[in-house]
Amino acid sequence: MSNITTRLKKVEMVLNDRNIAQHAVTIFKEETPVDSGNARRSTTLKSNVIEADYPYAQVLNQGRRPTARGMRGSKQAPEGMTKPTIARLRDYVRDQLGVSLKQGQV
Repeated sequence: MSNITTRLKKVEMVLNDRNIAQHAVTIFKEETPVDSGNARRSTTLKSNVIEADYPYAQVLNQGRRPTARGMRGSKQAPEGMTKPTIARLRDYVRDQLGVSLKQGQV
């Protein structure tokens, strides 16, 4: 097998929708703050889409921020879960393929 063929097969494997989705949900769960564990347990992958099926998912994902009633969100996830997940996925692609993705490319 030629070098280019080997490289393209690796790119195809790493950038496969299912592979990226599986890595994303794993990272997303790791970035999800834990109090009772409900948020992590209620986060699943369905058809390559991360579903956070709990009523306070949006609050957690917005990160820690000031509101008219004081601070809101988790101290454990001050940036929410999506932003750190995307950053870690970029790192994964860079580590696997040696290619850096700029913001807006993912």
